[in-house]
Amino acid sequence: MTVEQKGKSLKELEDIIAKAIKKVGGNKENDLCKYLPMDSGGYMHHFTLRKMKHKEPQQLGNLIEKFIIKMDRPSSVAPKRRAPRGSRKRRDNLSFSRLQLDRMLQIARLAGDKEVISMLSPKKSLPLVKRELISSIRHGRVEHELWNSYVDCMTAENSSS
Repeated sequence: MTVEQKGKSLKELEDIIAKAIKKVGGNKENDLCKYLPMDSGGYMHHFTLRKMKHKEPQQLGNLIEKFIIKMDRPSSVAPKRRAPRGSRKRRDNLSFSRLQLDRMLQIARLAGDKEVISMLSPKKSLPLVKRELISSIRHGRVEHELWNSYVDCMTAENSSS
């Protein structure tokens, strides 16, 4: 297609668009979108209309003539069905009561599963962990879980700095 032909088809398309806007009683090009059905369902998106106007003016002109100009009373196309809000939320997140968490933590301690223990243990602040660790040392108790939480706190603090 030559530049002259392209300019001519664009001018023809502008005339078709103006006629169609008048027929549907709209104010701008985007008002035509809801009258142009798409193969994928629903009506044409305004970005698609703009893209077709410059890249495929002949095809857009044909669509507008077919669905708006040649129709006695153009009807608007129903919008494409969308997934309801919140449908992408993960459903496998379980929520436990404090009592249930404590029971599971106790079971993990009995089984000696350090990974599950660290997952279920409540996150404590660094100063609190330090105090508890010093207290356990003073009383001669060895608490591996407390040491692990101290390491976790220090790692988190160093990575955020």
